[in-house]
Amino acid sequence: MPDDQPEWIRLACQEQGVRVRKAREYANLTQEELVERSGLSRSTIQRVESGIGIKWVHLVRIAKALGVPVADLVR
Repeated sequence: MPDDQPEWIRLACQEQGVRVRKAREYANLTQEELVERSGLSRSTIQRVESGIGIKWVHLVRIAKALGVPVADLVR
């Protein structure tokens, strides 16, 4: 994410990353298992969980892999 982003955007992305990580942990999956289920790379999963470079398409694939609505990851 560019450094020139407002603080509120950076914080919102970090919160989304935490939601993704918690959803993964609730599903009792490792990052590697989520990689296999979602078809995303490990570095993408790590970036999403860190709140960096989150893309809608990544959230859709992660939600499908976790069996949860996308809305649960972005609330």
